[in-house]
Amino acid sequence: MSYSVGQVAGFAGVTVRTLHHYDDIGLLVPSERSHAGHRRYSDADLDRLQQILFYRELGFPLDEVAALLDDPGADPRAHLRRQHELLTARIEKLQKMAAAVEQAMEARTMGINLTPEEKFEVFGDKDPEQYAQEAEERWGGTEAYAESQRRAARYTKDDWKRMQAEVADWGERYDALMAAGGAPTSPAAMDMAEEHRRHICGWFYDCPYEMHQGLAEMYVADERFKAFYDSMRPGLAEHLRDAIRANAARHAS
Repeated sequence: MSYSVGQVAGFAGVTVRTLHHYDDIGLLVPSERSHAGHRRYSDADLDRLQQILFYRELGFPLDEVAALLDDPGADPRAHLRRQHELLTARIEKLQKMAAAVEQAMEARTMGINLTPEEKFEVFGDKDPEQYAQEAEERWGGTEAYAESQRRAARYTKDDWKRMQAEVADWGERYDALMAAGGAPTSPAAMDMAEEHRRHICGWFYDCPYEMHQGLAEMYVADERFKAFYDSMRPGLAEHLRDAIRANAARHAS
């Protein structure tokens, strides 16, 4: 029995575009094609997709997932054991986060106008308190940090969800730009970089081009920021850094 790309997307909770991308890069090539040339997926293909999604959920980049799954010496049971260990570690981390949220019910250390439950709902498996403390250590004495805190204190849950929706939409469009082969120095990429800068200005603090370039370097140097942008598309962090540089140069001329 085989399944269409639409059926598989529905089973797995992914987009058809994602499956097309996996096919294009050779990560998940459907076993069959219909007479009309449409993709058809076998049960073995679905098993592989499950493995891919497990590793993606655990934060592995696509090239590492491919290397793991295509290792001729790999035992399928070894994959399952590895994933079980990683998932168990994640569960323990989430349990600790949940406990921390409960303890922080009366605290507003971040200055965000959300209840702890709302923070957890909006930020998911991210720990906002951790980043708030680090942000204060890095930039606590700057006007940008003070302005960011003033604005954040006024935001509601709907504000944060709207902000995240903007980021998700921007990420999908940047993914499409890279998929189409757009260079970082192309007008379209520079426009995306400018939109990124304006998003920071609109939501957090004034971000001139020099500061934006400094942030861009951090997006590549700091593994957590790099993982965030590369989760939208592998290589996006470096592509964005180069686009931000090009955009700054464009506006300097």
